[in-house]
Amino acid sequence: MTLDDDPIFRMHRGGKIEMRSTIEVPDAAALSMAYTPGVGKVSEAVAADESLADDYTWRANTVAIITDGSAVLGLGDLGPTGALPVMEGKALLFKQFAGVDAIPICLDCRDVDAVVETIVNIAPSFGGINLEDISAPRCFEIERRLDAALDIPVFHDDQHGTAIVVLAGLRSAARALDREFSDLRVVVMGAGAAGVAVSTILMQANVRDVVVVDSRGIIGPGRTDLSDVKQDLLARTNTRGLDGSLADALAGADVFVGVSSGHVPPETLQLMAPKPIVFALANPNPEVDPAAARGFAAVVATGRSDFPNQVNNVLAFPGVFRGALSVSASRITPAMKLAAADAIAEVALAHLDPDHVIPSVFDPRVGPAVSEAVAAAAVRDGVARRPGGRA
Repeated sequence: MTLDDDPIFRMHRGGKIEMRSTIEVPDAAALSMAYTPGVGKVSEAVAADESLADDYTWRANTVAIITDGSAVLGLGDLGPTGALPVMEGKALLFKQFAGVDAIPICLDCRDVDAVVETIVNIAPSFGGINLEDISAPRCFEIERRLDAALDIPVFHDDQHGTAIVVLAGLRSAARALDREFSDLRVVVMGAGAAGVAVSTILMQANVRDVVVVDSRGIIGPGRTDLSDVKQDLLARTNTRGLDGSLADALAGADVFVGVSSGHVPPETLQLMAPKPIVFALANPNPEVDPAAARGFAAVVATGRSDFPNQVNNVLAFPGVFRGALSVSASRITPAMKLAAADAIAEVALAHLDPDHVIPSVFDPRVGPAVSEAVAAAAVRDGVARRPGGRA
């Protein structure tokens, strides 16, 4: 038996993406325009006015997907080569769901300075940077420094893609259950990249009560072991000053969001408020068994495709970049992320019920809705260099 006997390996043989030319070069005249000597005229014009690269090169529609392979999916540190199949898959999704060209780049370095320097040095070839599968807490500093150094969108999808879709799903769940969104008491299990981003976007969306739990319990005032990232998180969350275990956090809570590899016995959900909302997003094994959770919760979401309400980042990142690129945004602002979440939630309204608080990834309305909302938010925030879009 060979690897190719497995249909998954057969699908991946030879890779999942390729480069294609956008023009035909049937003769010497066309070759002389596509390449030397004609291309020299274009290069000189771009050198004199670098903004012309958005019109006369691939840059305006091309994103670099960059990883160091240190935190690949739920698999952990697979290294740069092991990460390449995943990055190819990401590129495929960019193209299929938003028409954005994306190039996988796997870096064989882990030092934050080296990663940042490498990305800054290759950035002139791209219209945006999608960071992927970089371990916390390094991912926070890398994104922050790149955002300051570059004048193109930088987006760490493990953080913000997850956060956008979670926010969208929770908005829809609150509507389906006739709850006031801002009054929800939320417990986030996990203080890594996704947990920090989910907590942040929920507070930006005016959720007033967010408590974060890591492997040692509630991130609260009694903790003396907190990293700088978790200390900052504590300063912005846990307004009731809770300490203790996950069970202490869940007492009376309306929402559980799991973005960790932990395990929560389903009966623990009985501690929550009546008819709670449970987003157990660890893959492939959710923190709470989804079938069992349905015995306690009014809405259950997972990261899996074989249960209702799949929280899948592909609902967010293609449209986010499509919208940002369409107006030549210099960065992705918090308001652009909130707009993306609102757009996804609006699409869900058409078939809203407890098993349909999140649209299907194949719903053709999602990408355009997210793109338009993100572009409009970029214009409002003053980061769109071409507010009217491209000619």
